[in-house]
Amino acid sequence: MKKWFLITFICMINSFSYSKEIKKAYFAGGCFWCMEESFDQVEGVISTISGYSGGHLKNPTYHDVIYKDTGHVEAIEITYDSKKISFDKLLNVYWKNIDPFDSAGQFCDKGKSYRSVIFFQTQPEKEFIKKSFKKLEKLFNKKIVTLVWRFEKFYPAEDYHQDYYEKNFIRYLLYKKGCKREETLKKIWN
Repeated sequence: MKKWFLITFICMINSFSYSKEIKKAYFAGGCFWCMEESFDQVEGVISTISGYSGGHLKNPTYHDVIYKDTGHVEAIEITYDSKKISFDKLLNVYWKNIDPFDSAGQFCDKGKSYRSVIFFQTQPEKEFIKKSFKKLEKLFNKKIVTLVWRFEKFYPAEDYHQDYYEKNFIRYLLYKKGCKREETLKKIWN
């Protein structure tokens, strides 16, 4: 009986300390399919989910977000192991996958729902974001137009949007090429 209790207790402690290391971050960078692909390749990222955030409508649909004034943007939820990757490193990955100078949207996707937005949950995250803005504005000698919003709620997108880049590989590649996403990113970040 004592052995079983000790094993259970150790498992609970390990589980508790592990769960403290698992965190979530939220970014919007235009098409959530492309953002999902970019972050799924990063070591320390456990999962990504496409969805909507930043607006006032509860449980929005894709149609609501794209065609109505919900205030939401296409966003992704990133679950990550903070022992393997930090928020500021995720932020660096984010910057390299957006055009921080386009206030009308991202690449070929234009409109309010495709704006670039960094969501912060804590004051330290907000400070990392401020520092990265200053660094990039100095580097490019240009104003960053990416928005910074306090995170409130995330709504997962419909199932057919999840892992779209894997499930619909050819369509996804055609979309991405048609939007000149990679060409634009190379021009900005090379």
